[in-house]
Amino acid sequence: MSIIQTLEKRRSIYNINKELPVPEDTVINTIQKVTELVPDAFNMKSSQVMIVLGEKHDILWDTVYDVFEGKVPIEKIQGFRNGAGTVLYFYDEAVVRNLQGSFPKYADNFPVWANQASAMLQINIWGALRELGIGANLQHYNPVINTKVRELFQIPESYILVAQMPFGGIVEEPAPKEKEDIKVRVQTIK
Repeated sequence: MSIIQTLEKRRSIYNINKELPVPEDTVINTIQKVTELVPDAFNMKSSQVMIVLGEKHDILWDTVYDVFEGKVPIEKIQGFRNGAGTVLYFYDEAVVRNLQGSFPKYADNFPVWANQASAMLQINIWGALRELGIGANLQHYNPVINTKVRELFQIPESYILVAQMPFGGIVEEPAPKEKEDIKVRVQTIK
């Protein structure tokens, strides 16, 4: 697929299941390769990824539900739990602080750049999963879940949780998107 075709197929797919169209190792290797290839400012490599599969994936979403004490509908959480796995996205604050100390003139920019690098990684992993025939969606239950997730997976204190991406086999494709007049948001100046 071309980058445009990948982006066209990349959608928030909520109706997922545990039936992956490819082996788990293919998913893991793809995520590793994308993480290796996505650039970031100063080559800081602040992005950290955790791929949660199997029973640990189920426990993760049970924990999210528990942390919110039922305030998030069980049907919503169950939709994420129905997937085969979840990609947890972090950035390492220790890396950011080290670079802030090394390059004080840019100190304020490093947290911004770390978030931008994470965003680039998220969209590229999302697209790569879609190329494998896997559906995914992006969630942001952080910072409410940070402490419990850190405890659950023994995550270093310096890792800042940015997003959660449940993924799995596609049960049902989402409805087509309404086309927008893109010239409203993209202007050409000659």
